[in-house]
This record gives sequence, C-alpha cells and structure tokens, in this order.
Amino acid sequence: MPKLRPSGGYRGSCSFQTATIVYDGTYWFCEKFLDPRSRTVDQMVQAARSGRQNIAEGSRAAAASSQTELRLVNVARASLEELLLDFEDFLRHRKLKQWPQDSAEALAVRRVPRKFANQSDPSDPADLSDLTDQQRWQLYAPWLENENPAVRANALICLIHQANYLLDQQIAALEKQFVEGGGYSEQLSAARLAERERKKHSGAAASKTDSAQIPACPKCGKAMVLRTAKSGKNTGQSFWGCSGYPGCKGVVDV
Repeated sequence: MPKLRPSGGYRGSCSFQTATIVYDGTYWFCEKFLDPRSRTVDQMVQAARSGRQNIAEGSRAAAASSQTELRLVNVARASLEELLLDFEDFLRHRKLKQWPQDSAEALAVRRVPRKFANQSDPSDPADLSDLTDQQRWQLYAPWLENENPAVRANALICLIHQANYLLDQQIAALEKQFVEGGGYSEQLSAARLAERERKKHSGAAASKTDSAQIPACPKCGKAMVLRTAKSGKNTGQSFWGCSGYPGCKGVVDV
C-alpha cells in the first residue's frame, strides 16, 4: 500500500539548498570575523543551523503529521529571520553600508541562479538541484569568500531573503494543502472508511454472485437448499433440495 502522504525529498528543494548555503556561509563568516568566545557567534550559527535542519525535519515529519511539518517549517523561517537581524546588526554596529534591495550589488547576488540557468524570466527561479553543495557554493564564492566582511554579510542577507521568500511560498502551499485535504489523521480515517466501503461492496457482490448460483426448484420455483443424503445409494453426497420440503420434494443434482 503506498504512503498516504509523501515525505522526505527535502535535499532537492530550493529552500533547503539555499538554507545550506546560508548555514555554511554563516559558519565561515563567524569563524573569520567574530570572536569565537562571543555569545553572538553561537546564536548566529545555531540560528543558521536551525533554518536548515528544521526544513529537513519538517519534510520527514510530513508522512505522519502535516501540523508538525507546518510548525517546523515555520520554525525554520523564524530562525532565518533572527539570523537576518544579526547580519543587519553586524553592519549597523560597525557603520558598514547595507546594500539596498535594488542595488547593483544585491541584484548581482540575486541573479546568480538565473544567470547559471540562462533564464530571462526573473519570476522563474532556476533549478540548481542537479548541482552538489560545493558546486552551488562556488556560484556565490566571489561574495561569500570575499575578504571584505561587509560584502560577505550583505551577500548572506540577500540569500536569507531568498530563503525566506521560498519558505513563505512553502508555508502557504502547506496551509492550502491542509485546508483542502486535511491532516494526516483525517486522511488516515478517510482511507480507512474507503477500505471498509470497498470490502462492504466486495462482500455484497460476492453474496450476490453466490445467490445467482443457487438454482430454483424445477417443481415449484422456490430457492433450493444444499443438502446431504443420509441414506440410500447416494449417502454422503450433496444435492439441491427444495426449500419447501416436505411440501415439495424437488431435487437437483449438484
């Protein structure tokens, strides 16, 4: 029997792939530019990790609970929002410039997937699922491996915005799916009812078939009953006897 709800497959999702780049970029950013003893380092790395890991956990939980999946994807979205504020704080506290969303620098980062896929429609995100994590990283390496911390932070801000946009779309789709199709428990109950109905109709059809095989009495027309001879030369053998016996002694051989 196939699974009621698909699960897994998160590695091929754009949200997970983008969150992976954000996590790796945050880890190496903190390693290079922040004091490892700072509590902020731990908070930023954990927020980036939570964004990635909760997407994966939510995908696996989808098989048993749509509500759990929704909750975990929302946790991922909230974690990345927290990380976004940390990078904005980093720039602001050091009086470094944050790129406007429509700046040439921000657009260059945002156009990387479309440039890779040679796509002209900006509303159609490129599919980079065939690339390895290392290959996807290399697409952003000019920014994420830059010696200037402002360039790295701004590039990661752009990527976090992309991941958050993808997660918002994912959450909206999950909510719609839940409203229209119900949760796992409802789907399980519906499947159980459908199986009961199938067995009910199957049993009724079998009963109808058996009834059609019962012959009518050749003398009075009543339904015959399967009997076993208790005496005579046919002792022990089955035969059809009239249900109206002893009033009618019609017999049909089996």
